[in-house]
Amino acid sequence: MPAVSKGDGMRGLAVFISDIRNCKSKEAEIKRINKELANIRSKFKGDKALDGYSKKKYVCKLLFIFLLGHDIDFGHMEAVNLLSSNKYTEKQIGYLFISVLVNSNSELIRLINNAIKNDLASRNPTFMCLALHCIANVGSREMGEAFAADIPRILVAGDSMDSVKQSAALCLLRLYKASPDLVPMGEWTARVVHLLNDQHMGVVTAAVSLITCLCKKNPDDFKTCISLAVSRLSRIVSSASTDLQDYTYYFVPAPWLSVKLLRLLQCYPPPEDAAVKGRLVECLETVLNKAQEPPKSKKVQHSNAKNAILFETISLIIHYDSEPNLLVRACNQLGQFLQHRETNLRYLALESMCTLASSEFSHEAVKTHIDTVINALKTERDVSVRQRAADLLYAMCDRSNAKQIVSEMLRYLETADYAIREEIVLKVAILAEKYAVDYSWYVDTILNLIRIAGDYVSEEVWYRVLQIVTNRDDVQGYAAKTVFEALQAPACHENMVKVGGYILGEFGNLIAGDPRSSPPVQFSLLHSKFHLCSVATRALLLSTYIKFINLFPETKATIQGVLRAGSQLRNADVELQQRAVEYLTLSSVASTDVLATVLEEMPPFPERESSILAKLKRKKGPGAASALDDGRRDASSNDINGGVEPTPSTVSTPSPSADLLGLRAAPPPAAPQAPAGAGNLLVDVSSDGPVAQPGLGPTPEEAFLSELEPPAPESPMALLADPAPAADPGPEDFGSPIPEADELLNKFVCKNNGVLFENQLLQIGVKSEFRQNLGRMYLFYGNKTSVQFQSFTPTVVHPGDLQTQLAVQTKRVAAQVDGGAQVQQVLNIECLRDFLTPPLLSVRFRYGGAPQSLTLKLPVTINKFFQPTEMAAQDFFQRWKQLSLPQQEAQKIFKATHPMDAEVTKAKLLGFGSALLDNVDPNPENFVGAGIIQTKALQVGCLLRLEPNAQAQMYRLTLRTSKESVSRHLCELLAQQF
Repeated sequence: MPAVSKGDGMRGLAVFISDIRNCKSKEAEIKRINKELANIRSKFKGDKALDGYSKKKYVCKLLFIFLLGHDIDFGHMEAVNLLSSNKYTEKQIGYLFISVLVNSNSELIRLINNAIKNDLASRNPTFMCLALHCIANVGSREMGEAFAADIPRILVAGDSMDSVKQSAALCLLRLYKASPDLVPMGEWTARVVHLLNDQHMGVVTAAVSLITCLCKKNPDDFKTCISLAVSRLSRIVSSASTDLQDYTYYFVPAPWLSVKLLRLLQCYPPPEDAAVKGRLVECLETVLNKAQEPPKSKKVQHSNAKNAILFETISLIIHYDSEPNLLVRACNQLGQFLQHRETNLRYLALESMCTLASSEFSHEAVKTHIDTVINALKTERDVSVRQRAADLLYAMCDRSNAKQIVSEMLRYLETADYAIREEIVLKVAILAEKYAVDYSWYVDTILNLIRIAGDYVSEEVWYRVLQIVTNRDDVQGYAAKTVFEALQAPACHENMVKVGGYILGEFGNLIAGDPRSSPPVQFSLLHSKFHLCSVATRALLLSTYIKFINLFPETKATIQGVLRAGSQLRNADVELQQRAVEYLTLSSVASTDVLATVLEEMPPFPERESSILAKLKRKKGPGAASALDDGRRDASSNDINGGVEPTPSTVSTPSPSADLLGLRAAPPPAAPQAPAGAGNLLVDVSSDGPVAQPGLGPTPEEAFLSELEPPAPESPMALLADPAPAADPGPEDFGSPIPEADELLNKFVCKNNGVLFENQLLQIGVKSEFRQNLGRMYLFYGNKTSVQFQSFTPTVVHPGDLQTQLAVQTKRVAAQVDGGAQVQQVLNIECLRDFLTPPLLSVRFRYGGAPQSLTLKLPVTINKFFQPTEMAAQDFFQRWKQLSLPQQEAQKIFKATHPMDAEVTKAKLLGFGSALLDNVDPNPENFVGAGIIQTKALQVGCLLRLEPNAQAQMYRLTLRTSKESVSRHLCELLAQQF
């Protein structure tokens, strides 16, 4: 680029910037900016024509003011005029202003296009580069239509300078990513491939980026690039660091180009030409050999560049999956990294070995590192590395090491991080089923799983063990004996009670001959857990009791006494009441033969693929499907893998609320279970997933939204829902919220799960999920004492006009909460229109005869209905300018109350609900977000910008929405989080 002369320093701009920096307040800054804007406006409108230097200076000032966050509505024409200047610095400022401030819908686009055409035709390489940079930065469709045919011609022209070729390649790449249909494929595609042979390494690097993107859509058009890429890679790999001095980075020749070439080769299968393939294999071996050499520098940049090439090489070896020698060498190299002191290297090594484990050539080599991986699982300090170690153990598991791996994962599960416990539970369940050498080991493993991490054992897991036990006669007796012993533990998880209730109800007769597990003992053991369980589990146990009457007639009188008890026949829960009445009548009226027919043993489940693997895929995300589908070793697994999966239409599904007797054609769905016990009053309210419901797997968004709709009056769900109250009680009926209510509410602005309130008597936990304008919240009330709560009544209150803004449907909870027990309440929420005040939660009960009451603010704020929105930089600035009215903006400058950590700030903004937009704000330290507040009546678009100042420990938060009240309220909510 031409050197900037000393006279181009623009002293006036430097003085203005200094004045802005010296302002003591926001008001002083605005005053100084307004003064400068008035001066610039007068200069532009004055009669005296401005010279190029003055125009450049004033345009620079406008650009600086815009970057401070102020709107600029003039000066565009002066910037366009600068494009026609013959001075580099003036033309540069003109293009810079246009790239930043001119949007794609501007009326000046035609004038700008004409100026760009003139510069592209000028054959001046400096001016051509400026024009190409502007096209790439604006990247609008109109510019693409105007120049998409010219840029390829410039790129492959023989007389184009190297810098112009670089710019043209990257500009074409930008246009192709924005609008692929605008870039025509033609004869230039064959010529652009030959740029890989260009002598200028910068041109080659830019061309590789372009070809890699183009060949993903049109692989056949660029197939000739394979041999050229291999040739260029070979020259780089075999060269010494002194051969490519200008492109050597800390003794590593052209590391960025090497990585790009390796990624390009991953777009194609192995080369068919033997000579090309041999040369490529030689390159890959050279990279692996260099990894073994002592480092030429102790600087971290050297090791980073060297390892980047190595890991990309290993990725290519894995992609080809055709060279056993290279695969084993890659595995051995990764094995050396497993004990490296650098955490990132250990993480990447574990991640790459997960993929290597699925290859038939390298699986055995991966297994040799099992002890190192197990040690990493136990000792790693970083949770992400421990998670990758668990993934690798799962991937390397086969029949020879299944027991060892499952045992280690179970042992780790006892101290595992809460965030990955459910995933490990699913993996243990899959491995135990897939590689079970005998069914007794499988049953033991699943029961251990429930004992160690019962809260994280989903319905799919314990359904699965019931299906396998039901389908296998040879394991039923062992399962009944094992689960009977497990139920004798003083503290027994509710999922264990469910499994025990089902298995003993079906196969308890197989162990009834032993006096230690006689029918009365079995019944007493199960009934001792009855009052500690949730409604769903009690419903299952009632079905077990009626099964006992058929299996063990001697228990009939005792069980009828339980069914006849007032607590059952007059139970507040309609499901329990209905079961007790029906089962009591059935046992009294039906003959022995009829009873035996109705209550006969469940038939085997139909063969169907396990649902646990599908659940694990959903949890890991779509990118993990190939890693989890280890079809290579499926053939060696026995028929336990061809298990079954319960479906809603299968009447024999062992769902806690399903009608096990088939007395009703359409059983109502069960309420989600809540684990009991004083030691663990809350379910996993810290996890991100929704609370699982029996028989219901994760559903698509449409299903989620339909589930949240209030049930139709004629549906079975209507029987479980409370009738709508005649009038919503006002807040004055329940007193004022507790003093710390606002502080408790603020903790939930950026998160959905946690403990809302806790004192010496009561613990209230919250777990919620929101999509669009609908939400579902689970409230968990835990009795921390040993005394029963009487007249327990939680009520949701709508203060003021909130009832017209927010609809909340609640389900009644039991009036008594036993000591050490927990009850759950489900709230369905619909945002009708924007609101400012949250609903109140009033909890009243009697403890030891004394009335207790408290009122909290329910953690439902307007940002919960925030749907993140992704947008490009130009769209963001265009929308930002549209929301420029004073009443549409809310801004707050405040002191940081927490340590200013960028990752924590990012997590809070994501938790707040907005999408974080990268590469939008010119200052990379700032955060920019966008989203839409979804209500039933309207949608409110929202843009936010958070500017941290670490030196001053201050933040400036700016929010712009289409509604004034929403802007102010969101600004207040978010500012309190920092």
